[in-house]
Amino acid sequence: MAKKGQRQQFGMVCSVCKRHNYTTERNKQNTQEALTANKYCPVCKKRTKHTEKKKLH
Repeated sequence: MAKKGQRQQFGMVCSVCKRHNYTTERNKQNTQEALTANKYCPVCKKRTKHTEKKKLH
């Protein structure tokens, strides 16, 4: 199994209600800017913009 060397886990936060809904990981060497994605927010009950906020590990 491959090592996770440069990968870090992050939390994705809804831009409308500011709730933590998703966790994801990215390679910090290849993508240095913060991730943004349109994801479904169960609190808002619609697709909203989610941004990377908190490093988990």
